[in-house]
Formats: sequence, C-alpha cells, structure tokens
Amino acid sequence: MAACREGGTDSPSPTAGTQAPGPIIVASGLDVTGSGGVRQQLIAEWNRQHEDEPALRAQLVELPGGADQQRSQLLGALQSGSAAYDLVNLDVTWIPEFAEAGLIQALPGPDVEDPDVIPEVLSTTRWKSRTYALPFNTDVGLLYYRKDLIEQSGINENRQPTGRLVLAAGEGLDHTARPYEGLTVNVMDAFAAADVQLASADGRYTATPDTLRRGLKEFLTHVDDNRTLRPRALTSNEDATLDDFAQGRVAYMRNWPYAFGALQSRLAPEQYAVVPLPGRSVLGGQNLAVSAASPRSAAARELLAFLTGPRSERCLLDAGFAATRLSSYSSEKTGSPTCWEAVTEALRPGTASGDPAAREGSAHIPSARERSEYIGSIRRALEEAVQRPRTPYYGAFTRALQSTVYGLLTEESPDLDAAAEALDEALKEAFAGR
Repeated sequence: MAACREGGTDSPSPTAGTQAPGPIIVASGLDVTGSGGVRQQLIAEWNRQHEDEPALRAQLVELPGGADQQRSQLLGALQSGSAAYDLVNLDVTWIPEFAEAGLIQALPGPDVEDPDVIPEVLSTTRWKSRTYALPFNTDVGLLYYRKDLIEQSGINENRQPTGRLVLAAGEGLDHTARPYEGLTVNVMDAFAAADVQLASADGRYTATPDTLRRGLKEFLTHVDDNRTLRPRALTSNEDATLDDFAQGRVAYMRNWPYAFGALQSRLAPEQYAVVPLPGRSVLGGQNLAVSAASPRSAAARELLAFLTGPRSERCLLDAGFAATRLSSYSSEKTGSPTCWEAVTEALRPGTASGDPAAREGSAHIPSARERSEYIGSIRRALEEAVQRPRTPYYGAFTRALQSTVYGLLTEESPDLDAAAEALDEALKEAFAGR
C-alpha cells in the first residue's frame, strides 16, 4: 500500500511508533574511500558516542553492484518490506521516485532550511515542496590535467587550464561514453554548457527537437576524435578513465572529487592538478532518507542529523568525498569544524596526533597549498553546478537518453536532426511515465 501512495508519506508507518530496539540499519552503496572507509568510520563514531544506549546502536549495510543495481535492490526491498532498513542512502536523482512511491518519509516540521548547506545541493532533497532527505555527500565534475604532459607539449604555466580547456596536438580528454549513468552525466554537462534544459522543477518535459539538437551538437564537440580517446571511451567507466589518466594515455580527465585521492598512490602531486570544468557540471552525490517502514524512525532521525552534521561533513571531505556544507570548505583558522579525531585516526593513522611518522613513505601526499587549491576547486564547481532532471521516472529518462546518444556516437555519419527528433519522442514518453 505504501508503495502505491502518491506524494510520499508525511509520518512514520504504524510500526514506526513502537520504536523497536536497535540496531538502526543504514543501507548504502559501496564506499569509494574503500573497505572500512569514512561512512563505516562515522557509524563507528556514532556507536562510540552511544555505547551505553543499545537502542541507538547503528549498523551499515553496503549494497553490491553499480548504481542501477543498488536502486533496484532498494526499490525491491522497500516495496516488499523484505529488509528492515531505517536509513537509505539514495542517489540524488532517486529522491522524486522514492518520495512519489511513498517509500521514504517527509521530514517532520517545516521545510528544512540550512544556510550552511550549498543551496543547489539542498534542493536535491525536496519533492513537491516537501523535504524527504538530508544531503550526505555531494559530487561534482572536475577537470584533472597532467601538468607534466602538457608542459612537455610546450604549453606554459599561464596557459594551463583555469577557466577553459586547452588541448595540444596528441593530447586527449577522457570521457566515459559507455551506455551507463556516466554517459548521462557527460551529456548533461554538455547540455548545461549549451543552456539546454529538459524538464521543469516538478518533472514536466520542456525540451524541443531544436533545443535537443543544440545540446547534442555541443556534446559531440566534447567527444570528437581530436579530443577523446576513441574507441576506448565507448566502453570505459570512471575507473578506466582514471587508469588512462594515470598511465599518461590522456592529458585531461573529467572525473569526480574522489579521483584526487585515488591518484595519490599513482602520481606525484607535481604531475597533476585539478580545476573546475569549463562551463557548469551536473551534481552527483547521495542523500540520506528515513524509510517509510522504519520501526525506529525517531532514532533514525537522530542518526541522520549526526551523519549530515558539520563535523561528519568535514570527515567526508577529508576522506575524498565532496562535502555538502559551506563551513567544510573554510580554513580551520576561520572556524571550520574538524573531523572527529577517532575517524581521522582510523582513516590515516598518526594524522590526528600529528605523528611525523605518518608521512614517512608518503611522498605522494599533496601539500597544504595543493589540497587547499583542490578544495577551492570543488567549492567553486559546486556553486555553479546544475541538477539532472528531477522526475519520478528518472530510470526511464536515463535509459532513453543513453540509447539515443550511444547510437549517435557509434554512427559513422551521425544525423543530428534525426537523433534530436527520436530523442524528443523518447523523452516525452519517459517523462510521462510510459
């Protein structure tokens, strides 16, 4: 019944009022910071702070597979009631679908307004004027470039990427053009650059064949043979792109903030740098929501506040995620919150205590200046970022977009007019839920 209700649920299910004993179960996708990563360490910190309160103990359940598989697992579990999840970590694009199906609770009280949370990031938690989640970690596309390779090509320091992309002969920009969500993200980056919008805030389709043609043309300029590592890009994902960049097969890479930390074990800091993408990037990230069927909803909301609070957000940023709060990007001298010491120590032993031995053998750790520049790049990119279309039928939308665009990429002589017409028809159907 809950899965069929329109507009979500404003209150806990009948069983939620009983407040069953713990643990509070948090369901999430795999942590890009690795096994025992920052999400698990934040749960451990919560448990340390509530070690004498068994009803508030928490447990993290990591779902295997990619984003599409995780979405299917969560939908199936919540609709059937087969898994007693209390908090669910949802991709930002899934909020309208889960809210519309009544699978997550609208947060009680007035609409959440938190001036410390980046406004566009906070807006991903809302659907039909109600707040259904809180931002856990956000994500945004960044432009990574190999300083050593482009210097060898004769591009001097003052022409290296700052606000626009400079390509030299023989250099490439690695995009993911494989038909999965990475392709959707790259297409939406291009559409944002061409000022093409697909839907209104309430999920109504607004594009036309003419605007789609403009967006597709912009995308093809981003992935033409002179800029992109073809045909490898047609089968690559974020990890393959990272490998191409680290191996020097490309000099430029569009990737998420986690790549900055992932490169530290493969390249020296002086070999690469990162800046905001030229134009605007689309937002990624995950939001935490309370399951409509949670038997521990009050406790789950307490844990929700902890995991999305200022100190936890700082831990996420330090570990390689993009934080959702503006205060996380301030320097400690200006009052920025610090990560929990036990979390810092678990992720990087010796760091919290200032032990110099923690840096021994770590020649690839960026300097304070390099890390400050990286954090500044994330914040600037987030302040300009845009959302992917907000619709309860996001799965149908992204499949339709990927199918059309991938077909366009694999044609020897792509017909933009025909592709725009076909995409227009497919998107009309997708946004209508047909």
